[in-house]
Amino acid sequence: MAANLKEVRTRIVSVKSTMQITKAMKMVSAAKLRRATDKIVQIRPYSSQLTNVLGNIVQNLQGEVNLALAQEREVKKVLIVIVSGDKGLCGAFNSNVIKLARNLIASEYAELSEKGNVELLFVGKKAADGFKAFKGAMNKDHMNILAKLSFESAAEVAQSIMDSFEKKQYDKVHVVYNMFKNAASQVPTAEQFLPVSTAGVQESQQSADYIFLPDQASILESLVPKILKTQFFRYLLDSNASEHGARMTAMDKATENANDLLKELSVMYNRARQAAITTELSEIVSGAAALSAG
Repeated sequence: MAANLKEVRTRIVSVKSTMQITKAMKMVSAAKLRRATDKIVQIRPYSSQLTNVLGNIVQNLQGEVNLALAQEREVKKVLIVIVSGDKGLCGAFNSNVIKLARNLIASEYAELSEKGNVELLFVGKKAADGFKAFKGAMNKDHMNILAKLSFESAAEVAQSIMDSFEKKQYDKVHVVYNMFKNAASQVPTAEQFLPVSTAGVQESQQSADYIFLPDQASILESLVPKILKTQFFRYLLDSNASEHGARMTAMDKATENANDLLKELSVMYNRARQAAITTELSEIVSGAAALSAG
């Protein structure tokens, strides 16, 4: 009985220690989530409007202007950018984006993948861990940029992707990430990054008539890459906010579970202690009775 009491006490101490950690992690994630939410809320309307402008421009290209980043061609090689977190303890945040990327490859690019013509670019360490068995090329050059996320670092990755597309190293580029909805909800999303698509252009924007000065070609050469860099930065901000929201929710649930377990262990401890006391009393009474009889 003493051994059982000691074991339960040890488990109680362990659960209390774990609960303190999960509480602290929840508070840290909540603070980071507030900052990340502010950033994504600020950039989302701006990015959405720029995406509409970009799609409208591509849809209404005139004359001999040829926008390389909107060039549709036969898909022989694909790049899939997978945005995950650097750490775990955030529920299904990382596994959901990995699962979506695998489904995208299996459903749309299975043949290309078999030929080794699907390349993965990882932003975040957990995505790389999830594709250790992948047989194609894997780019880990930008895996650590989330540690110090900035527009400059995101723009550098986006520019590298655009340069590769223009050199025809890839014929299509997708970005797989978690879109932030709220602290408790993140939506795994796969979007086509290149070539520039008009699919997301709002109907109200399709007939917009832009006037280009000094000329359409020079304006587009400067404007389109900037819009795409902003769009790519928005993907990373969405994922960053989603990660903190998922971790805060996971740690909150873990704290609740630890508290429930602590209550159960306390009941077990009290019952075991009462049983031990009852046994000792029975032994004392039995011994006293034996002495009296003697």
